[in-house]
Amino acid sequence: MTPLEVFSQRFVELVWGTPLVVLLLGGGCFFLVLSRALPYRHLGHALGIMLGRYETPDQPGELSHKQALAAALSNTMGLGNVAGVALAIVAGGPGAVFWMWMSAVIGIATKFFTCSLGVMYRGADSLGQLQGGPMYVIREALPRGFYPLAIMFALAGLVGTLPLFQANQLSALISDAVFSGNPPNWAAPATGLVLAVVVGKVIFGGLPRVARVAVTALPAMVMVYLAMTLWIVATHITEVPAVLASIVSEAFQPTAVGGGMLGVILIGVSRGAFSNEAGVGTEVMAHGAARTGEPIREGLLAALGPIIDTLLVCTCTALVILLAGDWQAPGNLSGITLTANAFRAEMGLPGILALSFVALILSTTTMFTGWYYGAKCFGFLVGAQWQPYFRWFFIAAVVFGATVSIDVVFNLISGSYGLMAIPTMISTLVLAPKVMIAAKDYFARLHNQP
Repeated sequence: MTPLEVFSQRFVELVWGTPLVVLLLGGGCFFLVLSRALPYRHLGHALGIMLGRYETPDQPGELSHKQALAAALSNTMGLGNVAGVALAIVAGGPGAVFWMWMSAVIGIATKFFTCSLGVMYRGADSLGQLQGGPMYVIREALPRGFYPLAIMFALAGLVGTLPLFQANQLSALISDAVFSGNPPNWAAPATGLVLAVVVGKVIFGGLPRVARVAVTALPAMVMVYLAMTLWIVATHITEVPAVLASIVSEAFQPTAVGGGMLGVILIGVSRGAFSNEAGVGTEVMAHGAARTGEPIREGLLAALGPIIDTLLVCTCTALVILLAGDWQAPGNLSGITLTANAFRAEMGLPGILALSFVALILSTTTMFTGWYYGAKCFGFLVGAQWQPYFRWFFIAAVVFGATVSIDVVFNLISGSYGLMAIPTMISTLVLAPKVMIAAKDYFARLHNQP
């Protein structure tokens, strides 16, 4: 292992220990109990918000409800749902999928609280523009002694939102599809440069352009991907019960991973956080930009995220990989390569080409939103007037990510996600009672409307 690989591995192991998992799962359970399952009971209302029934264009903010959800999902519905699931299964076996499910179920409550707070406690940046995000929640709502947590979130966010993983895995997929896994030396840098041009074209248009692209491209790509995975599942429908049984049994009696049950839980929860970002805090920045004066309304909308990206899309990816069986094969199959091999085995060349196209769109939309998150963190730290310069650093990171080791990339991003979760969860636990007061008021007014 190279020194960088050793450092990244130790970094992620240090961050993603038992305390952080307890903070995420325990905190989510606390939110679930405190709210008396409020976001679960009002999923129908959340769907109405998503469909545009409660738009308030006269309120402060940059995005409609639909655009805010699309922007948030474009960051979660990237290759984390395609390659991240494969990494989870290779590391933790089928049981890791179960704990990804648990992180998503609990994450529904977590997202309700974090994203409600993101609108309740928006703050002005150095240019006087209203912004949302955990760093502003901490600054605006908590005593001065909590301010280092805001700095911690912004610093970790600078690394965690970089496009390293997306660029890396898209480069690997293209190499597999075009060069049959044996690319020339120039392939990865060339892929990175092309991606950098595409990403730059969009992010220089600002958040509204990012949101428009996400709203247009994301639903279509998700439907195509779901259609592909469901077709494969349908052709192996008799095997599905056994696969589902293995997911549940391996969650509690793992045989495919060191560290036993605790090891599987750590892997599943960390990969779940990478997939749905519940408790991480990045999505708070997107939902904090919504045009609304109703924090609870935005929180309910955000609660749909883990259902879509983890319980639906990640489950479909996991079933395809487990049905194919390649995850147990010897060799270096991991990440997007493992997923691609599963599609190739079931659908041949059309399958790998379709996956490549879907992955291209999903990864680029994720990078678009990642730029917005990183820019907001950068602006919070050094001043919003310097945010335009962050674009160039972000574009350079696309090229770098396409050329480095997957292990280094994933460990750096996953570890940074863990660090972001600490200030997000602590601040949300402290402020959760204020969300419940606002929720009581919101539903009282909603029920009194003619």
